[in-house]
Amino acid sequence: MGRELKLRIASAIVLAVVVLTATWVGGSAFNIVAAAIAPLIYYEWSTITRLAEQNFKTNAFGWLIVVLIAGDIVFGSSELSMPLLCGGAVTAALMVLLGGGSWWLPGGIVYAGLSGISLAAIRGDNQAGFVATLFIFAVVWGTDILAYFVGRAIGGPKLAPRISPGKTWSGAIGGTVAGVAASGLLTLGVFSRLSLWTMALAFLLSVASQVGDLFESFIKRRFGVKDSSHLIPGHGGVMDRVDGLVFACFAVFLLTLVDTAMKGHVSNSVAAFIFGL
Repeated sequence: MGRELKLRIASAIVLAVVVLTATWVGGSAFNIVAAAIAPLIYYEWSTITRLAEQNFKTNAFGWLIVVLIAGDIVFGSSELSMPLLCGGAVTAALMVLLGGGSWWLPGGIVYAGLSGISLAAIRGDNQAGFVATLFIFAVVWGTDILAYFVGRAIGGPKLAPRISPGKTWSGAIGGTVAGVAASGLLTLGVFSRLSLWTMALAFLLSVASQVGDLFESFIKRRFGVKDSSHLIPGHGGVMDRVDGLVFACFAVFLLTLVDTAMKGHVSNSVAAFIFGL
C-alpha cells in the first residue's frame, strides 16, 4: 500500500469519525460542523473562481454574508440564515449588474450558505433528524463508493466526457442502485417498513448527489484546477469531499420547503418529509 493511499485512508477515517460523532451528538456539535463547512466551501469557491483577484470588496461582501450565516447556525436559532442568504445573494447580483463583477459571487454565496443551512436543518435537534441525516449519508456514500468500483469494473460509455472523463453510465447506475439499497436497509432497520415514496426520494437524492459531483468537476475544469484545495491530506479540498452530499441536502431541504408551502403548515422536520412520519 502506497504512502498516498495510506494518507487518504487515514484522512477518510478521521473525517468519518468526526462527522458521525457530531451527527450522533447533534445540537451545537453538529451545528458547528455544518457552520464550518460554509466558510470552508466559500474559501475554496472564491479561490477557484478567483473572486478576490477580480474585486476584493465584492469578495469581502461574500465572506461577510457566509460568516454571518455560519454564526447564526452556531449561535442563533437559524431563523436569520435564509433571509441572510437570500438578501446577500440578491445584493451580490445587483453588485454584478451595476459594477460588472463576476456572477460567481452570488453563486458562491448560495452554494456555500445553503450548504450549512440545509445540513443544520436536516439534522435538527431530535432523533428523527439523526435518522434523516444518516439516510442521506447512506444514499450519498453508497452512491459514491459503488459508482467508483462499478465504473472501474465494467467501464463502458462515458457519463459526461467533457466534464469528468472518468465517470461512466455503468458507474452512475451501479451507484444509484447502491445508494437506494443502503438507504432502504437503514429505513427498514429503524422503522421496520419501507415506503415507495422513501425509495423514490432516495433515487432522486442519488441522482442529485451525482449531479453535484459533476457540477464541481465542471467548475474545476472551467478554471483549470485539479483539486478544490489541499485542506484535506490525500483528498484535496472540502468541496471535493462534500460535492455530492451538498446537492443531496439541497434537494431534500428545498423539497421540504415546497411541501410545507403546498400543505400550508410547517412540517415537524425534514425527517417527517423523508419517512412520512
